[in-house]
Amino acid sequence: MRVRPITTIKTVVAAIEGAGTGIKLFTLADPDHWELPPFKPGAHIDLHLPSGLVRTYSLCNEPADNARYVIAVKREAEGRGGSRALHDEVGIGNVIGVSLPRGGLEPGAGIARHVFIAGGIGVTPFLSMARHLARTGDADFTLHLVVRQEAPLASYLAPLIDAGRIVVHYTSRGGRPDLASLVGEGGSKTLVACCGPESMIDDFERVTATWPAANVHIERFVAPPPVIDPDAKPFMLSLARTGTEIQVRAGQTMLAALQEGGIDISTSCCGGICGACKVGWLEGKPVHRDRILSPYERERYLMVCVAGSEADRLVLDL
Repeated sequence: MRVRPITTIKTVVAAIEGAGTGIKLFTLADPDHWELPPFKPGAHIDLHLPSGLVRTYSLCNEPADNARYVIAVKREAEGRGGSRALHDEVGIGNVIGVSLPRGGLEPGAGIARHVFIAGGIGVTPFLSMARHLARTGDADFTLHLVVRQEAPLASYLAPLIDAGRIVVHYTSRGGRPDLASLVGEGGSKTLVACCGPESMIDDFERVTATWPAANVHIERFVAPPPVIDPDAKPFMLSLARTGTEIQVRAGQTMLAALQEGGIDISTSCCGGICGACKVGWLEGKPVHRDRILSPYERERYLMVCVAGSEADRLVLDL
């Protein structure tokens, strides 16, 4: 099998603590107490679990806290198995392979105001950014957390709640708040972001439909259903580094074709929302169906789990 270079680092579980109903905080550290690879606020990591599963989680701690990675995991009994494995099988001292951190929101970049909207455990992608902004004072921000009755990670959130930087909205008392009023007026110096259930994301997308795409960020828990293209045609993948040619059959995913060709690709969500299978492209005309790459990133990268091709040949940086 020809393997695409995949960099993982060895970590050990240094601490596990309860953080609300069905939620645990896992602290991962270097076995020899070295600093871990740096990350941007709001970055993600892939955990390579002992069972062979690979799952993506948001980092909750801020980049300045570089001796550990902290993730929050809600046990989903009907999920794909990753959260159950972490809750039920992983203990302090266990070794877990972790990908290099990727993604995250870019602090600064002309943004003076951030508005984060989270539903329940959807608060996790924004904790790192909130803590970073609170410490540095680089920009104003408010994090609106919408919950039914119990706020997750209550002790972890308490300092920001007490400071008025996190506002908790209890739907059991007053229903879901009006997202338009929370988002406020748009502008080139305002960035808004949302993570929560699909109904909340749908409302958020409607509210921000006229905003510049670069100023709107969405994180999803679950990948949307795959796009079925009835007019899909076969195309050829050319791997620039090896000269290998791989045929993608009509209706087949690029990921499946690469795996059939012996190319090992890191995957997690397989639905275009996590970024694990990002690959550079050099020539051709990709069809982007992911929900994570910015317009600028799509000029150079694609997600092989969901991307297609408008041309007969697509050259990948593999």
